[in-house]
Amino acid sequence: MKIWIIIIAILAIGAPAHAQLGGIMRKAQQAQERKQQFDDMNITEEEEIKLGADVSLKIRQRFGVVQDAAVHKYVTLVGTVLAQQTTRPKLPWMFIVLDTDGVNAFAAPGGYVHITRGALSLIKSEAELAGVLGHEIAHVAQKHTVNAIRKSKGVQIGTGEALSNRGMFLDQLANRAYDMVLENSFDRGDELDADKEGIILVQKAAYAGTGLSEFLARLAERNKGMAEKNGLFASHPETQERINKVKQLAGSKPGAVVAARYTSTIKYQPTELTKIATVVEGSAGLAGGEKPKPEAKKEEQPKRKGFGLGNLSKSVTGEKQSQQVAASGGARGVGADRLAKGGDNPNLVKTAITPAELAAFKKGIA
Repeated sequence: MKIWIIIIAILAIGAPAHAQLGGIMRKAQQAQERKQQFDDMNITEEEEIKLGADVSLKIRQRFGVVQDAAVHKYVTLVGTVLAQQTTRPKLPWMFIVLDTDGVNAFAAPGGYVHITRGALSLIKSEAELAGVLGHEIAHVAQKHTVNAIRKSKGVQIGTGEALSNRGMFLDQLANRAYDMVLENSFDRGDELDADKEGIILVQKAAYAGTGLSEFLARLAERNKGMAEKNGLFASHPETQERINKVKQLAGSKPGAVVAARYTSTIKYQPTELTKIATVVEGSAGLAGGEKPKPEAKKEEQPKRKGFGLGNLSKSVTGEKQSQQVAASGGARGVGADRLAKGGDNPNLVKTAITPAELAAFKKGIA
């Protein structure tokens, strides 16, 4: 009798632990099933474009948009020439100049490519501009953002409800996509792939393939002496290694530089790194005391259809914004370029290009 009492007591004591272990195992299995569902779930091109529109709006609200139609048209002409060489020429490609002295560029899914006024001021020729845009265009064409989210398991889905509700799933994906685009969270392979594919696009368009390496070398010289990584292409891989690799990829194939057309169109002068106005690290809104930026015009905001900006807006407010600023040291760097203040106007500048204008522009690549 005493033996049975002891056995029963042991089982009674062990039961909660056993139940707890079983619960953990069930949760792990459910998590694995949800991950598999996510891995198997394809994002349609239409959804990718909506995702990019949401992400682009947030980038524009963060940095503002240069309200100069001539500058936008010129950048759009260069970008369109390159985009036509991709495997996805029919995407609604859009090229946006951000109103900040910081040197940066961002590619959002679906064809939204952003470059800063500061980057344009540091670029010296059309071939260099093509090199930078080509890199960002390649990120879009190769779907690096969505693929990076998959590889990093970046979307944390707490319940099966998110996977059964397409709108909820895409909202979570939009949150993560904005973070990844802003922080340039691509791995080494994606960055090298974008370098390679970007140079191919540049050379197909008859530009010199050395433009990107020349720009990177100037950027490296500008950032020399920085204690921390800073701005565009600050990591993955290190700048000098990347310059050497890009030169190797470009080879000796001749191409057009087109410096005169660039300098006659783009008149911005670079701001010294130490004089770039920045936000306060960790400040709410990444605005550092600036007045709140106005919302973009309603007609420019994408239709939601269950894929709205509600959750995306939450991803850049309050505590989340502080986390984004603090996290910037891991990718874009926490230097002045990454934390540069932006303008107040997030509205798009409408740019229309006729086939005749594009054909005439191409003839000038010589």
